[in-house]
Amino acid sequence: MKKIFNRFTLIIFLLLLFIFTSALSYATNISTHLADSVFRLHVIANSDSEADQNLKYIVRDKVIEYMQTICESGISKENYIQIALDNLDNIKQVAQNTVLENGFSYNVNVSIGNYKFPTKTYGDVSFPAGFYDALRIEIGNAQGQNWWCVMFPPLCFIDVTSGIVPDESKETLKSDVSDEEFDLITGANKPVKFKFKIVEMFQNWGLVASK
Repeated sequence: MKKIFNRFTLIIFLLLLFIFTSALSYATNISTHLADSVFRLHVIANSDSEADQNLKYIVRDKVIEYMQTICESGISKENYIQIALDNLDNIKQVAQNTVLENGFSYNVNVSIGNYKFPTKTYGDVSFPAGFYDALRIEIGNAQGQNWWCVMFPPLCFIDVTSGIVPDESKETLKSDVSDEEFDLITGANKPVKFKFKIVEMFQNWGLVASK
């Protein structure tokens, strides 16, 4: 009887281990490919004062507007990042001028790198927590609340207050990710929402490797 119990326990343990490793592999693959498919914008305000938070949004809008003028539609993420790198000084100047024009004397720091992001929702599209390539803009002391969006594909250019990402933006996004990933981040059905929670859980536990 004891042998049967030990054998049953071993089978259960191996089954749970298989489920765990399979889920971890799934989360790692999904997270890595999603991170490879998008380029995000991260703006950090000087402080949490109302004036500094409003300034953060004004800087955001000006930078997004500038990026729209220098990036053509239909380009790849790599091309988008390269254009941003080639124009990094100009982006900084746009942000700095915006700060000065609005009556503040804060310095602005602009960089492109791979940064950690929490789970974030844009309208009806959600991205799991993880490390993503991003354009980071730090205003002044950069001690205020952050603002995030996805610059490529162009989800920054939507009205997130409406709660819906336009079909055009979704089509752009769909062309850059797999069907599974698209269903995952758009929450197409309950099983996919459960998978999103799996990815999010492993990200929060720090078990999914970053880039």
